Amino acid sequence: MNKVILFSILVLASLSSQAQKVALVESEYIFSKLKSYTAANEKLEKQSQDWQKDIEDRMSELESIYKKFQAEQSLYTTQMKQEKILEIEIKEKEVASLQQKRFGPNGELFKKRQELLQPIMNKMIEEIQKIAQAKSYDMVLDKSSGNTVLFSNPRLNISEEVIKAMGN
Repeated sequence: MNKVILFSILVLASLSSQAQKVALVESEYIFSKLKSYTAANEKLEKQSQDWQKDIEDRMSELESIYKKFQAEQSLYTTQMKQEKILEIEIKEKEVASLQQKRFGPNGELFKKRQELLQPIMNKMIEEIQKIAQAKSYDMVLDKSSGNTVLFSNPRLNISEEVIKAMGN
């Protein structure tokens, strides 16, 4: 354990003694200046609003059916009540399923966002890498997203050394 700590200290000391060129970008600022990104975001927002309106309409319809059931349930036989309750439950599940399908973690909105925005993000990263290599930057950090590393010189990666130092 002491060898690992000592090795880590030596590696950090050697890295800090070497001059590294680091650059920053602000991806949010870059995206705000790109017409293609703005257009894609507007398209996503419009689609999201349309889907949300559809779900809200279905919820209103469901609420109306439920209120009607509440008002008229004393007129129903036991069989009719069970059928109406089942109908309401089925509609509730349909709305919940549609909401998940559209807005869930891997829903249609997520996929649409990937389809529209990912190519723009990939192009930005590609251009950052070109600039970084041309200007000999060792690392480029994204200030907008909590200092995410967008590019790093492969010689800075000491992962294999750490693995070896840890006995694997």
